[in-house]
Amino acid sequence: MFGLRRSKTVRHRMGAVAAGFATLAAGLVAAAHPSAAAPATTAATACSVGYSVTGQWTGGFTAEVSVTNGGQRLDGWRLEWTWPSGQRVDRAWNATVTSSDAQVTATNAGYNATIATGGTVTFGLKGTWSGANTAPVSFSLNGVRCADAKAPTAMQHVAAMQPGWNLGNTLDSTGSDETSWGNPRITEALLDNVKAQGFKSIRLPVTWSAHVGPAPDYTIEPAYLDRVKEVVTWALREDLYVMVNIHHDSWQWILNMPTDRAGVLAQYNAIWTQLAAAFKDFGPKLVLESVNEPQFRGSTGVPQEEELLHELNASFRDIVRGSGGGNATRLLILPTLHTSADQDHLDALAGSFRTFNDPYLVATVHNYGYWPFSVNVAGGTRFDATAQKDLTDAFDRVHNTFVSKGIPVILGEYGLLGFDRHINTIQQGEKLKFFEYLGYYAGVKKITTMLWDNGQHFGRTSFQWSDPELIAQIKSSWTTRSGTAYSDQIFSSKSSPVTAKTLALNLNGTTFTGLRHGTTELVRGTDYTVSGDQLTLTASAMTRLSGAREYGTNAVLHARFSKGVPWRINLVTHDTPVLSDATGTTAGFAIPTAFKGDQLATMEAKYDDGTNAGPHNWTSFKEFDRTFAPNYTAGTTTLTPEFFAEVNDNARVTLTFHYWSGAKLTYYVTKSGSAVTGTTA
Repeated sequence: MFGLRRSKTVRHRMGAVAAGFATLAAGLVAAAHPSAAAPATTAATACSVGYSVTGQWTGGFTAEVSVTNGGQRLDGWRLEWTWPSGQRVDRAWNATVTSSDAQVTATNAGYNATIATGGTVTFGLKGTWSGANTAPVSFSLNGVRCADAKAPTAMQHVAAMQPGWNLGNTLDSTGSDETSWGNPRITEALLDNVKAQGFKSIRLPVTWSAHVGPAPDYTIEPAYLDRVKEVVTWALREDLYVMVNIHHDSWQWILNMPTDRAGVLAQYNAIWTQLAAAFKDFGPKLVLESVNEPQFRGSTGVPQEEELLHELNASFRDIVRGSGGGNATRLLILPTLHTSADQDHLDALAGSFRTFNDPYLVATVHNYGYWPFSVNVAGGTRFDATAQKDLTDAFDRVHNTFVSKGIPVILGEYGLLGFDRHINTIQQGEKLKFFEYLGYYAGVKKITTMLWDNGQHFGRTSFQWSDPELIAQIKSSWTTRSGTAYSDQIFSSKSSPVTAKTLALNLNGTTFTGLRHGTTELVRGTDYTVSGDQLTLTASAMTRLSGAREYGTNAVLHARFSKGVPWRINLVTHDTPVLSDATGTTAGFAIPTAFKGDQLATMEAKYDDGTNAGPHNWTSFKEFDRTFAPNYTAGTTTLTPEFFAEVNDNARVTLTFHYWSGAKLTYYVTKSGSAVTGTTA
């Protein structure tokens, strides 16, 4: 993100997963070559082998090998390979593994000697290495060579990274320590718990500016680089992919490149030269990203900015590739300008990809939704057709420009910008619909997603989600669609008789299967009816479920569908809110508000002549929480200093409050210096 934007443990845990793996395609058909140690059938043998480094540290590593039999049943097996970097075996489990120089032979244990057709056996080993830890390039099973080992393609790597999570506002802090933005130090337990949540990759944003020495060397502070390597090592131990980048440096000093090209390029190159050297012996599950959200100040226009970004990406690629080791084929992530999915920026990056002609490059963009909806401004209170189209258009452009041409794409950050304030800036049901659809459509377009989390979602020490309902919806979206509805609230006026209520369902390809109140299954035909996508709660059910009809939520129902997560429906009793006169100051003006069970959706502000008042004066609808905010506990609606900073002195402003029940109330405020008067008439 730009600025603050608030802006299982693995069986073997011995060091960083330099997690290379080689997948050997099913292949050769030839006579088996039995031996006394590993008798075999004489039938033709076809094999595939998976080899992955599951842990790596200085001088040592662990690996896991899986052998799949594509031919007839084997009663005894012997697997042979050569290590290209001269590694040695220390010990093994589930097989007997011996080596002579770089030649390795693994034979079955008594209990796994038989491999049925299509069956797989797996064994592990601990070994030593020096210089490099390159994966074997070929294997032979019972004397028959399998097809040459082939490293996963960039597309396969990126698919394996789904889903991902950002460890934000920590190592990307701009202060002297990773805690300077209020998050605690990263622990190995945190990464263990992130892995347990189902994530396959983490993005580790890093800001380097406070830890780099002066020109011309721009030496990275050794302790800081060691700390980054430590966190990377922990993540790799968890068998997570991990992405390291240059993060907030983008808006601290890289943005000056139009007016200081040589200076910026020298510092950028020096940092990446040091990082490439530091990480070259790490395995392929470490990936590197050139720069976060690139932007430039003082340019002659977008064409120059695209040219400068191409220069940065080219320099990054050349430095990393030229450093050797694992960097020769490491995944390198290149962003568009501003990590935007606008077509002109996608086209510019696609041009860079054609120039580089490198099969291990990945494109990245970010997505925070349709802006009025994402921050709740300009009346963008709902995830409606406009907000949905904004998302689908962006993902379509990304897919058509890159994915359809074999270039993988990572959605390096996604979320809602309103979360910079708090996670309730956008109404809960609308928020859930956004994340349900984003996860689904990214999957359709084969885009790997990485949730932005600066600490507001997953507790860094509690290891609990602040919004369990939200993460349940996100997790579900990784594999399937969920049914939703037009709203997650059904309002009934306390001052009126109870009537039947109808809610439109969004089936999203699912089938409605039932409605529950707690553990009680409601009765179709008696408590509710369903006609197409219309769910109607009967008056008798509404009466029973609303009980004494106190203001607020009287009952919580869950609509269930044939797949995905249930959709929560709150039955809310309300009456029209009541506002009262008040005086105060621009530093904190609170309107006494009896909400009476209702909830505030948005607010308009206009002068008497009909022109718009307050910030974002191109719209009458103001930004939720930034300019106004309800406090349901205190019974107030607050107008912020930021709102009054852009209100004319001694000019009456008419406020129109819109509530989720559909109610609208008018209120008037006048600012005179720092004094504010508010009236209902």
